[in-house]
Formats: sequence, structure tokens, C-alpha cells
Amino acid sequence: MTLFALYQSVDDPTAIPEVVSERFSWFAALLPPMHALIHRHWDSLGLFVVGLGTVLLTARFMGGDAGFWLYVLIAIAFGFAAPGAERRALHRRNFIPLGHRLAADADLARLAVLESRP
Repeated sequence: MTLFALYQSVDDPTAIPEVVSERFSWFAALLPPMHALIHRHWDSLGLFVVGLGTVLLTARFMGGDAGFWLYVLIAIAFGFAAPGAERRALHRRNFIPLGHRLAADADLARLAVLESRP
């Protein structure tokens, strides 16, 4: 079971709700720049570029092992931060939160919200 955050568009209240899973994103952890580009999270991409510059400076002055482990730490942080970035993107696109649901997958979470509508 996964916790899902559900969001509804203010512009079209009859549209199907958007769902964001509240869990670690392996895609964001393994390929942070690709995840940021695909989902248009420009702030995350900027932070990744700054983090990569920090890793390169650390590797130059403290050694390759320190740079590698710092990159691993940054990648793990991006994996945990991916759901928050998606929620911020939905807020910028005028989506309002409908609440949270526990479900096996995103479609079941959407269905639970649609069934509870008056």
C-alpha cells in the first residue's frame, strides 16, 4: 500500500484528479537530470547542477571517494524530494489538494476519491 496525494484542477473541476505517490522515486535517484527535464522541474535541475559542481570541487580537493559518496547522497536526496517537486508543480498549475489516500496503485486512489464525491 502506498500513500497518494490527490489534486484537483481549479479550472476544470470535472477532470480526473492528479495523483502523486508519496514514496521514494528510483527514477529521480538514478537519473536526476532526466527526471527533472521530463517532468519540467526546473528548480530541481538547477539544484542538481549546483550539486554536481559541488561534487566536482569536492572530488578535486578531497579525492574521488568523497566526491562519489557526495554524489550518492545527492542522488538519494533527489529520490526523496521528487514527490515534493511534483506537488509544487501541481500547485503552480492551479491544482488544489483533495487529500491523501492509501491504495495499491494510482488508479485505485483516483477511484476512491471519485467514489467519495457527493
